Amino acid sequence: MTLDITTLRVAFGAVAITLLVLFYTVAFRQTRSAYSAWWCAAILFFCAGSSGYLLDGTQHQVWANPAANTLSVLGTVSVWAGARTLRSSRPGWLQLSVAPLLTLLASALDSPATNEWSGGPVLLGMMSVTIGLASWELWRLPGSYSRVQAPLAAASGAVAVLYLARCIAFVAGGPDGYLFRTFFGSSITALVTLVLLVVVSFSAAALSAEQIASDLRARADRDGLTGLLNRTGFLDLAHLHVDRLARTERPGALILADLDFFKAVNDTHGHAAGDRVLEAFAQACTETVRTTDLVGRYGGEEFIFLLPGASAARAEDITRDVSLALRVQPTPGGFATPTVSFGISSIGACGYDLDASIAAADRALYAAKAGGRDRAVQAVGPADPGGGPFPESPDDAVGARTG
Repeated sequence: MTLDITTLRVAFGAVAITLLVLFYTVAFRQTRSAYSAWWCAAILFFCAGSSGYLLDGTQHQVWANPAANTLSVLGTVSVWAGARTLRSSRPGWLQLSVAPLLTLLASALDSPATNEWSGGPVLLGMMSVTIGLASWELWRLPGSYSRVQAPLAAASGAVAVLYLARCIAFVAGGPDGYLFRTFFGSSITALVTLVLLVVVSFSAAALSAEQIASDLRARADRDGLTGLLNRTGFLDLAHLHVDRLARTERPGALILADLDFFKAVNDTHGHAAGDRVLEAFAQACTETVRTTDLVGRYGGEEFIFLLPGASAARAEDITRDVSLALRVQPTPGGFATPTVSFGISSIGACGYDLDASIAAADRALYAAKAGGRDRAVQAVGPADPGGGPFPESPDDAVGARTG
């Protein structure tokens, strides 16, 4: 039994509709991600384009053929836009519209009423280019991004090569040439594209599922207000970093920070103002520390830093920079942001014990508070197991004012 092109296009449309329903239900409604939205749009455009070709040979071909060509290219453009959102922001509307507009113009000017392949070279070329760009975006993702990105990029690349070969064969011999009819005709290509659409759609669905899992992990490890690591997320990562420092015997520093008189902000200006202060401090931290450092909200108005490779003196410099960055942060009503007290401990001096480092930093923070606040104090050593977590007096630790 030989399947003609009309049967294959009907089958392609049916499969596309099924994939659209499944992808929308399983992927987009759960992630609401830009990637899933663009992929739904791509399937919708492919389905509409395939339906438009069913009107070839009728009086509607004059408009249906150019429209189908344009919709097909819009589908591949959507694939590219979706892939781009995984790495950076989506392309601008001008970038997205170039390929469809060129396809529409070429198709409309190439006798669409009588030529079923109106604008054929431009159609095939634009599809090859846009799918190739999608494949390139997927290859450029970090290797650890997803386990399906490589198969998805390979499948997209195969489709791009297929359409490039079709374009070359079309230009060389036209739609009736031996090479095009034998190897790249509509029936053969529709069947191959149908199979690849199914493969790519399931890979895309798997990628969306990974996005869901990644989003849930990020939400579990992040503080909802400041966007910093929450206490649990910080401690989990900090243990890994401290173990790595211990194996290489590298230095590291831990900082506890507490906003001075923060309760007065809430009492005087309201809790919304207090939230803004916490957000401002978080922004000051992220603007100051390195990408390899960890910053978390330890609880309430208290924050914690882990600085791998940093000395206690370097940690003191960072506390000064954070305080300065906080002072220039705007607040609702224009009131002055609170000052900050810091306690600093050396990871190595505490035997690469995270709990001991936190306890030592806590002692130093207490000394900073007792010594007048708005300062950073370095802990002398780990907490004395028999003497409690705090020093007998602020003089038991060496202080340095940050303001």
